[in-house]
Amino acid sequence: MSALYMIIGTLVALGVLVTFHEFGHFWVARRCGVKVLRFSVGFGTPLVRWHDRQGTEFVIAAIPLGGYVKMLDEREGEVPLGQLDQSFNRKSVRQRIAIVAAGPAANFLLALVFFWAVAMLGSQQVRPVIGAVEVGSLAAAAGLQVGQEIVAVNGEPTSGWAAVNLQLVRRLGESGTLSVSVRDQGSAADRPHQLVLKDWLRGVEEPNPIAALGIRPWRPALVPVLAQLDPKGPAQAAGLQVGDRLLMLDGQPLGEWQQLVDRVQGMPGEPISLAVERDGQQLQVNVTLAARGEGEARTGYLGAGVAGVEWPPEMLREVSFGPLEAVAEGFRRTWTMSLLTLDSLKKMLFGELSVKNLSGPITIAKVAGASAESGMGDFLNFLAYLSISLGVLNLLPIPVLDGGHLLYYLVEWVRGRPLSERVQGWGMQIGISLVIGVMLLALINDLGRL
Repeated sequence: MSALYMIIGTLVALGVLVTFHEFGHFWVARRCGVKVLRFSVGFGTPLVRWHDRQGTEFVIAAIPLGGYVKMLDEREGEVPLGQLDQSFNRKSVRQRIAIVAAGPAANFLLALVFFWAVAMLGSQQVRPVIGAVEVGSLAAAAGLQVGQEIVAVNGEPTSGWAAVNLQLVRRLGESGTLSVSVRDQGSAADRPHQLVLKDWLRGVEEPNPIAALGIRPWRPALVPVLAQLDPKGPAQAAGLQVGDRLLMLDGQPLGEWQQLVDRVQGMPGEPISLAVERDGQQLQVNVTLAARGEGEARTGYLGAGVAGVEWPPEMLREVSFGPLEAVAEGFRRTWTMSLLTLDSLKKMLFGELSVKNLSGPITIAKVAGASAESGMGDFLNFLAYLSISLGVLNLLPIPVLDGGHLLYYLVEWVRGRPLSERVQGWGMQIGISLVIGVMLLALINDLGRL
């Protein structure tokens, strides 16, 4: 079933985002009097095609990894005299800028609509209450304590852990002061705390910002009774079974599941001894843990899980917005995520954020499937994030992307004449090399995650 969700989720995501992006170009081109020859969703062999009354050919092609709008243009072929006024290259610089910018603008508009819908649907969030503070950590040095609820980070309200994580992600690789406001149990007063960052998680692969501060979110205690096993994991290989109750790890009692998780993650590749209760009898099981990740992100892996429990109602929060409030929330989230995407790209460029965080089509497909399986709200959130990424990336001033064309037209607007074809050709070659290089890097990262 997960594979089916992944296939359908990916096709829907790419189909919707690409179609809307290209429709932005198409719609503005038509308004500017440019004749559109073809509107294609996908590349390669056409699967379906038809024409409208104005002669535009609409195509759905076999490879759903993009699309394009082909317009009448003297630079790409001979144009009949009677249609010269409908040629893209004959339009004013401002009109050409509007046509090119319309694609990314459509993506931002679509993200706003998705965020608006998510805000209207509402969501149930876990209150960001601190469950544990690691001794000697940044959180401990700042005076954060167990039981306190994080109500704001850097002045931004945090209704749940996702909001806390988002604000922390914005500070990756940075130095300076991080402001965290908390509220004690039973109190209505907020107390600010200052955490000092220095090159915080700079260049770390797969950073975990909340854990890096030394904070563990509060969660209900889980009894260490195995409910699931990874068929290829160390636990299954060592003979552990569903229903086993784990009593001790290397002679130390296990009162709840999180104790085992914390110790296992700190012992990648090491042998451990587990005292297990099975059918009223105690057994000793030796397991050699697997390892996941690399470098500082390397953690131990047992390959076992326990059944979840219901959360106390007081630890959950329903967050929803009315129709007008949801519009403002949509604008806010679109703006925030656009800035975060740009900032992340800048940090990757300057080495503050690891390029391992760059994702390609395999990761996109996996996340699309997981979010689609999780529910409508999560899938719409994913579509919004992906739409913003598509919009931001297309606006980068790299030739072959929309941003590269915009750069050429802005230079033409300032100079009063276009750059020479020779210069534009060099730019295109550099742009193609950059895009291919980034695509290969993203694909390598995807394969590494597998």
